[in-house]
Amino acid sequence: MTKPRSRRGGGRPTIADVARKAGVGAITVSRALREPDRVSQDLRRQIQAAVDELGYVPDPNARALASARADVFGVLVPSLTNNVFAEVVRGIYDSLSDGPFRVQLGNTHYSGLEEERLLQVFAPQRPAALIVAGIDQTPTSRKLLESAGCPVVQVMETGPDPVDMLVGFSHFDGGRTATEHLIEAGYRRIGFIGARMDPRSQRRLAGYRAAMEKAGLFDPRLITTTPLLSSMTLGRELLRDALAKMPALDGVFCNNDDIALGVLFECHSAALDVPKTIGIVGFNDLEMMQAAFPPLTSIRTPRYEIGRRSVAMALAAIAGRRPEQRVVDLGFELKPRESTAR
Repeated sequence: MTKPRSRRGGGRPTIADVARKAGVGAITVSRALREPDRVSQDLRRQIQAAVDELGYVPDPNARALASARADVFGVLVPSLTNNVFAEVVRGIYDSLSDGPFRVQLGNTHYSGLEEERLLQVFAPQRPAALIVAGIDQTPTSRKLLESAGCPVVQVMETGPDPVDMLVGFSHFDGGRTATEHLIEAGYRRIGFIGARMDPRSQRRLAGYRAAMEKAGLFDPRLITTTPLLSSMTLGRELLRDALAKMPALDGVFCNNDDIALGVLFECHSAALDVPKTIGIVGFNDLEMMQAAFPPLTSIRTPRYEIGRRSVAMALAAIAGRRPEQRVVDLGFELKPRESTAR
């Protein structure tokens, strides 16, 4: 039996020696030995040659310790007060309530740098899985997710290049559908009103613009946005701004339901009839949309189901049954109500 070759200075070869010999990082060597499918064939050969030359033998005790993971799902969302993400989090908690896993929750406050900081805190704790809102991570955050060594599920979006798995819906298609509904209802000077224009809202705006351009109705003066925090009071102010730019405005697609309600209240205050004078469509279809007067049309999004599905996908991966469908589009539903019943 071949004895392991000693390192210079004595002792058994270590993973650091293999990494130095192969000209790669120790993490790469560890990944190649534990999960060879995640490393290119050429790199595997390079590392294996170094292993053979040094006679490196993994320490089973160290490997068992290193592979231990916390019974924790790390969850990062941009807001804990926004009802949209509260529903996602509720779906996650409900799905894990009867099992061994706990939830560690982080609030990124819509900040890419804060997301990086939280991932740098979460990753060394070796969570069983990570669930992260969105697909617009910084390069640093994406690298942290790719090297986390656990199932990663991005939520509330769809896209072609997930870190690992992805479940959500298309914000672009949702914005386009909302706008097409207004056009089909007979509205022509349709504005877009939006606050806190995060990447998801930007995609809704892009969908709005695509529908308006296709119909030959687009005018940049119809767009009114602000980076300020969304609120009903702000929705009232934004409608006033929109009408100052385009007095003939006869329809509004709002990037969320808070803004849509504010637009409705301002219409009441200005004696603008809804839906005869102005049609209104919101996004997410929170409970208040149906309770408003008149009830407001909105795009219903499957927030709770997204939370539950993200957990199901992560648990399947943990159990070695990684889903074949890495990207799951749960879609959305247009809920037409009186605010667009012209």
